[in-house]
Amino acid sequence: MSASKGFFKLLFDFSFSRFIGIRIIGVIYGVGMFFAALLVLGSVVAGFNHDFLAGLGALIISPIIFLIYVIILRIILEGFVAALRTAENTTQLAENAKREYEVR
Repeated sequence: MSASKGFFKLLFDFSFSRFIGIRIIGVIYGVGMFFAALLVLGSVVAGFNHDFLAGLGALIISPIIFLIYVIILRIILEGFVAALRTAENTTQLAENAKREYEVR
């Protein structure tokens, strides 16, 4: 229960001092994979509805398309996470430098 309160607290934090992207990135990846699977399944079904050879071709090509889509999605999301982690680390470094400067 406290995790959901923390999530909603971050969601409605208008100062944007903390990020929620890293917390929900797994959900976004799962949803993307789900839609990729639906796309592949739909293309195979549509191929077989059109013609047997078209369905067979879709059955052969669809896993490759699914794999390419998932790889591209993963790379994009990893870039997003890297940017967020860089921002978090930069904020931490700035806070540490500020504290060290105040001590001197």
